[in-house]
Amino acid sequence: MKNIDTYQNKSVLVLGLGKSGVSVAKLLLKLGASVTINDAKEVSPTDVDVKELQKLGAEIITGSHPLDLFDKNFSYMFKNPGIPYDNVMVKRAQELQIPILTEPELAYEVLEGSMIGITGTNGKTTTTTLVSLMLQTQTDTHRVYTGGNIGIPLSDGAQVAEKNDYLVSELSSFQLMGINQLHPKIAVLTNLYSTHLDYHGSRENYVAAKMNITRNQTEDDFFVVNYDNDEWIQLAKKSKAKIVPFTKTSDYQDGAYILDDIIFYKNEEVVKVNDIRIPGSHNVENAMAAICVAKILGISNNHIQQVLTTFGGVKHRIQFVDEIENRSFYNDSKATNIKATSVALNAFKKPVNLIAGGLDRGNGFNDLVPVLKNIKSLTVYGQTADKLIEAGKVAGIEKINKVDNLSLATKQAYADSEAGEIILLSPACASWDQFKTFEERGDLFIEEVKNIKKETSK
Repeated sequence: MKNIDTYQNKSVLVLGLGKSGVSVAKLLLKLGASVTINDAKEVSPTDVDVKELQKLGAEIITGSHPLDLFDKNFSYMFKNPGIPYDNVMVKRAQELQIPILTEPELAYEVLEGSMIGITGTNGKTTTTTLVSLMLQTQTDTHRVYTGGNIGIPLSDGAQVAEKNDYLVSELSSFQLMGINQLHPKIAVLTNLYSTHLDYHGSRENYVAAKMNITRNQTEDDFFVVNYDNDEWIQLAKKSKAKIVPFTKTSDYQDGAYILDDIIFYKNEEVVKVNDIRIPGSHNVENAMAAICVAKILGISNNHIQQVLTTFGGVKHRIQFVDEIENRSFYNDSKATNIKATSVALNAFKKPVNLIAGGLDRGNGFNDLVPVLKNIKSLTVYGQTADKLIEAGKVAGIEKINKVDNLSLATKQAYADSEAGEIILLSPACASWDQFKTFEERGDLFIEEVKNIKKETSK
């Protein structure tokens, strides 16, 4: 870890006592900062993290957002990425021109190794995981740490990574809004669709946040970009880094491309498309993005093939759960937008019984109608249930159910299914109406599948 003095004797406000907030606070204290932590939610004083942080010297205020905290003359604010910029504390920090940063920025500042940053609307988690696995196959000269939006705070890995190590970082648009110096050696843009517009205010702002991943790159760095869309090609041209494209066609051969159902990298055959274990054309794109990173870093084709032919998928992302009476259950809880659910539905050729619903962000579901026409039954719940029913009717789905929660939805979808069919949780919505996270939602689905299996085996 680099021994920086940026925060030595500086007063810093950490907003949000989640995983990243705890990690940031501990690191700031280690770097000599005076740390105040504020969270609107009430937290028990017996909480393990609270007790440890207080022992280390942090002041913790929970249950409200008192503006008089700014009497401490903070030099910096580190904000939980999920907290919106219209939050009262964030707005006051902006008024006082206090720099508002996120946890990946601090991780980069102390990192001795190389950062690989991966962003995009969909495919971030799968691509991040594939890159990490490929790099881990050749560990004689380096170690690999993985984190960011994938669930593990980057600052934890950054503190132990040494000069030759890699920090593979899944970076959301929320995180990328709060950077200053962050500078990946290799940056990846998987794709860009319209989502999180309730947070960003416009697609233009959303795209700008995503493009922060390459903002500090130079001609000595690499920007791996999906070249299957003209907008993304034009965005790539704004980067100073060397562009490495990947495409499902053979129009661009300076990176990864497909020819005769084989993925090539710069005219070198790497792997057959049909040998990639995880299903769906979208995962072929994710595989190509990961191949680009691996080849830039000198990973052999044998090691790349080893990963792509054995990796079964990321938890909560079209994750195979179980098979019961010849029905296959898939958990795609990470599909928090229409595009992600469309991708999931297009990954299957068998009849699908879809479970969807969740937080209402104000959008409709007309864009989902074309893929809904291919499903057998639709079971909905949550705030968006009625909107999804409307979309289902337009799509001509004969069997549509509305239930109160995911547990009931899982049972209903199973009841509607027949042998040889798919039961898919792919909500097309965020989870926050009934769950804290999409992981919690996916875990409940998995538990309900286990319960169904127990009942059917009696």
